[in-house]
Amino acid sequence: MMFQPLNAKVEAPNYNFSLDTLADFFPGKNRDDLEKKYGKAEVMANSSGTETLKFYVAHIRYKFPVIVQVKEGKVLDFFSKLPSYFLHDIFFQSLVNRLGKQNSYKKMQEEAVYIWEKDSLKHVYSAACTITCFPVFYSVYPLPVTTGFKPLIEAMKASVPKN
Repeated sequence: MMFQPLNAKVEAPNYNFSLDTLADFFPGKNRDDLEKKYGKAEVMANSSGTETLKFYVAHIRYKFPVIVQVKEGKVLDFFSKLPSYFLHDIFFQSLVNRLGKQNSYKKMQEEAVYIWEKDSLKHVYSAACTITCFPVFYSVYPLPVTTGFKPLIEAMKASVPKN
């Protein structure tokens, strides 16, 4: 028997994902522009004129939620739960290429949190490792945090029960 070589292109699920996609959700961006590009948002909460909205970033290979806080039509911050099949090494390197070396890093068991403070924005990225490493979430909010505004990541952290 003769074996023929496989001439198939094997590509990881997030090789064609760009951080520019998440830049669409950065603080200061317009809600109307997001809805034109990503469709009508699901309203998760509305409190004191601040709406919490859920958008979905979708492509042939992935679909994941991006939660955004909006006030007066402008994005305040966002939190994105990234697909676990994205490759941490590629996603992290993309962040380093854009933001430089992280300002701080904390590792707890199999999960790590990387924080950058650049251009009046705080970027928080988390990844975990089992057999391979994968991204968990990415969040961006403005610095300094203004009175009356609680970034989504801080609100989520506060809602976790303490043991």
